[in-house]
Amino acid sequence: MNIILLEKVGKLGNVGDVANVKAGFARNYLFPSGIAIPATKTNLADFEHRRADLMAAHNEKLGVAQGRADKINGMSITIKVNASDEGRLFGSVGTKDISEALNAEGGDITKSEVQLPHGAIRETGNFDISLDLGFDVETTISLTIEQIAGAAPPIVDTETGEELAAEPESDTETVTEAAPDAEPEADAGTDDEEKSE
Repeated sequence: MNIILLEKVGKLGNVGDVANVKAGFARNYLFPSGIAIPATKTNLADFEHRRADLMAAHNEKLGVAQGRADKINGMSITIKVNASDEGRLFGSVGTKDISEALNAEGGDITKSEVQLPHGAIRETGNFDISLDLGFDVETTISLTIEQIAGAAPPIVDTETGEELAAEPESDTETVTEAAPDAEPEADAGTDDEEKSE
């Protein structure tokens, strides 16, 4: 399917270029996002008429993306996690964790802009994380994953594999349930004493 790009899109092309893409990609992503329109004769003529306005809008968005990149370029963040003494994480650090940590330090990114080509991070150490802010604007931050000092490993249910709280609620429930059981035994002892008298 032929489309006209209203924004610069990676390998597809620049503003105003006609590109051939899969129909589903165009209908489900490019058209609803306002990134492209179908390449019909009417749309081509309309685009040429609006080219200056579309280029100005594109350049404005590019400037915003570049400003965001300049603000966070080279920034260093640290995330502290539960990990074994060997540096293996009890869990993982993903795009959401990284974006939240970066935004807490004054960044302005979404988790979809964090690039983790090898998947979530599962060990402590230092990492260079790439961010794709759109409009071919990319930047890099430094991420340090550190073990929380004195952190105990989480308790894992052997049957389900789910992490439990450090102090399972079931211990509290067991103590509470034990108290009523003790009372009938005391009553039974009292009855025996009365009978023996």
